Amino acid sequence: MQILSDIAEDLKLIRRRRPLVHNITNYVVMNETANAILCIGALPVMSHAAEEVQEMVSIADSLVLNIGTLSPEWIDAMVAAGKAANKKGIPVILDPVGAGATRLRTESCRRLLSELRVAIVRGNLAEVASLVGIASEVRGVESIAADNSPERVALALAETYGCTAALTGPIDFVCDGSRLASIANGHPLLAKVVGTGCMSTAVVGAFAAVQTDPFAASIAGLTAFGIAGEIAASASGDRPGTFHVELYNALHSLTEDDIYSAAKIDVSDVGR
Repeated sequence: MQILSDIAEDLKLIRRRRPLVHNITNYVVMNETANAILCIGALPVMSHAAEEVQEMVSIADSLVLNIGTLSPEWIDAMVAAGKAANKKGIPVILDPVGAGATRLRTESCRRLLSELRVAIVRGNLAEVASLVGIASEVRGVESIAADNSPERVALALAETYGCTAALTGPIDFVCDGSRLASIANGHPLLAKVVGTGCMSTAVVGAFAAVQTDPFAASIAGLTAFGIAGEIAASASGDRPGTFHVELYNALHSLTEDDIYSAAKIDVSDVGR
């Protein structure tokens, strides 16, 4: 399958080029996302001061925006950084953490999506549904339910905002409006460690730094992260703390052979 060779090649590119991924992210997962980026082979920088974000973006290869611990000042910095990224032509990846839980979160995400050219939105079902007006339930930052299938929610987001939607859950779905992919990699222990969703966004950001097609970058990042989760689970048993550590190890040691042997991806045209 061509997509597998593309993922394997992009993984090699990340480790050879060591692209810089600029993150404006939340305090809860800052360490986790930085480690995930570093372990997959890229370089992280966590910079959110309005006085420096445009300068930092000027040397970055992708920009990841995560609203987990948002404030109006941070959103303003995200807008400034995003506009600089758009001007430079590097991809912007948005993680709408907790969108739908409060008006501030939902409206902040919609502002970012309206004022910036966002290449990829990586979120859970309820978060993404809330951004396109589909009824959903978010408790804190956790997805509880949404009144539609993930495939339809992903398509709605892609069509509404002209981006690639990457929905994570028991099965991940990626849609750019014309193509749809499902990814069946991952493990239930990923839901037992705080920050794994944000880590997956960061890994997508690393792949987007070397892959010009946001659809392909999203598939690559989610597949690599899902396989790493499976490897970590096999090494840790049913122990979330050990799993957390083994997840870093698995990202660091992930190989092309792991991609070819373990990836569970299905790609089709929308409507088929």
